[in-house]
Amino acid sequence: MKVQQLTDKELILEYLKGNDKAFEILLNRHRDKIYTSIYLFTKDHDLSEDIFQDVFIKIIDTLRKGKYNHEGKFLQWAMRISYNMCVDNFRRNKRRTKVSATETFDIFDVLESPDENMETTIIKSQLHSKVRSLVDQLPAEQREVVILRHYADMSFKEISKLTRVSINTALGRMRYALINMRKMANETELLTS
Repeated sequence: MKVQQLTDKELILEYLKGNDKAFEILLNRHRDKIYTSIYLFTKDHDLSEDIFQDVFIKIIDTLRKGKYNHEGKFLQWAMRISYNMCVDNFRRNKRRTKVSATETFDIFDVLESPDENMETTIIKSQLHSKVRSLVDQLPAEQREVVILRHYADMSFKEISKLTRVSINTALGRMRYALINMRKMANETELLTS
C-alpha cells in the first residue's frame, strides 16, 4: 500500500517509526482546513502562518512524547489545538476580530468548486461576500459557531467540545445566528440587491 493511501492513524505510526514523508502527507492532507480555521479567527495572514506553524510544532512534540490518543480523529484533535492557540492569542492581545477576506487570502479560494462560467463565478463571489459581511456582524459566540460549522466543517458535537459548551448551547447559537443573519439580510435587502 502506498503511503498516500494510509489512514491518519497509520501515517502517525509510520512517522513515529521514522518516516518523515508520512507526516508530510498528514500535514498536506489537513493543511487547508486547519489553516482556514486559524485564519477565520485571526483575519491576519502572517499571524495565521505563525499560529499554524505553532500548531504543528505542538502536534509533533505531542506525537514524539507518545501523548497522542488514537481514539479521536486526528483532524478534530488538530483543530482543537489550533482553536486553543487562537484563543490564547486573543487573550494575550485582548482583541476580537471579524471574519473577512483580505487582498492576499480568501476562504473561498481554499474551497473546491467545479468549473463554472464567468457569470456564475461572479454571482457566487458577490453572494459569498454578502454572506461574509453578515457573518462579520454576528455576536462573537454566534460567529464562532457559524465558522466552525460551515467553514471548518465540524459537527455540533465537535463544536460543543471545542468551545466547552453543551450541544444545545452550540445548536442554539447557530439557530440565533441564522435568525440574526436573515433579519439583517431582510433589513438591508442585502441578499436581494
